[in-house]
Amino acid sequence: MKKRVIAVSVVLSFAAVACGSGGGSDGGDRALTVWIMEGTNPDSKPFFSEVSKAFKKETGAELKVQYVPWPDAHDKFTKAMAGGTTPDVAEVGSTWTAEFAEAGALADIGDRVGEAGLDKDLVEGLETAGTYDEKLYGMPWYAGVRSLVYRKDLFEKHDLKAPTTWKELQDVAGELGEKEPDMIPFPVVGDNEYILDAFVWGAGGELATEKDGDWKAAINSPKSIKGVEFYTELATEHKTSTKAATTWNEADLVDNITNGKVAMAVSGSWTPATIVADAPELKGKLASAPIPGPDGGMSPSFLGGSHLGLFNESENQDLGWELIKLLSTGSFAEKWGEQSGYFPGQTSLVEKVEKEGDALTAPFAKQMIEGGATVPVTPAYGEIQGKKTLAQMLQSILSGKKSVKQAADDAAKDMDKTFGN
Repeated sequence: MKKRVIAVSVVLSFAAVACGSGGGSDGGDRALTVWIMEGTNPDSKPFFSEVSKAFKKETGAELKVQYVPWPDAHDKFTKAMAGGTTPDVAEVGSTWTAEFAEAGALADIGDRVGEAGLDKDLVEGLETAGTYDEKLYGMPWYAGVRSLVYRKDLFEKHDLKAPTTWKELQDVAGELGEKEPDMIPFPVVGDNEYILDAFVWGAGGELATEKDGDWKAAINSPKSIKGVEFYTELATEHKTSTKAATTWNEADLVDNITNGKVAMAVSGSWTPATIVADAPELKGKLASAPIPGPDGGMSPSFLGGSHLGLFNESENQDLGWELIKLLSTGSFAEKWGEQSGYFPGQTSLVEKVEKEGDALTAPFAKQMIEGGATVPVTPAYGEIQGKKTLAQMLQSILSGKKSVKQAADDAAKDMDKTFGN
């Protein structure tokens, strides 16, 4: 299946400290400042202790790592950009890269990537998310993707197979509802855009389209509406979900899978390990599969994670690029992925997981390679996400307050205002 890339806006990143002194990449007694998000990798401090030793050995320079909590990151970044105190290198959430590039904070690293021979091996969705105005500002570092997660033990008990079409998804959810009446067959999660996006894209629709630099909402196009209808009708017509799920976000979904209340759902590649850690009794009872397309194949799924960005204010850009290469390629990229539960940003490394990974992990890797997608790459889309425009659209449909067409038209009008139309 051809990889699907849409565009991205702004996810998570962090902020800064004053840059090291001097220039070039010979190390000496200089130091490089890097900002890393806190919480993605539970073993990040031991990991960066290893990285620091390797970086010192390779360049002679010290590495100064500052950990920034995700909730504080965006404000810390914007203040640092305004005050000229950005770090040399930082982890930039994949939907923030366009915003920071537009603000002039990030350096174009396209030539460096090409000269290093890495340009043909970047995960396409992450590369697209890191590209703004045809220039690459974010080096793909790691990402996760959403696929189907289901209770393998229940599927085996009732002789069910993972669905490969939308009709099969509907039928399997229906059977689960009959045979496991105390469980939710397939929750339609109301307070989340990314699960909905998969069905919009699977139907051939778009969230928004771009022409000559101008963005216009497309959530109310006929194909997009087909995807919204299928997803919402699982709850409103086929009763695969419950009213409670209308207000769920992804954390609520994971909690309910962990508590044994959900038989099948669209969930992130990073969640099975968390679920099993919190509910050891589910070890060996979970399985995954790509999100099916309407008539087979695969529906695209949002691919989100982080880039590594090199900041324009840095006086150590050559040295900063050496760190970016060290983190995003080879053994350190693999180790970060293994420890954090995410996938590396190099296609070859994700393909290795698909071939060598276990039965639970490999389908996510396949989804990421063949069906990883991003949201529109424009800072305006970050505002749309901040207002939860599509989640509110979804909830208005699930509550019965609006028809799919009316809700999609209203959402499109709101999006177009944000796009400046």
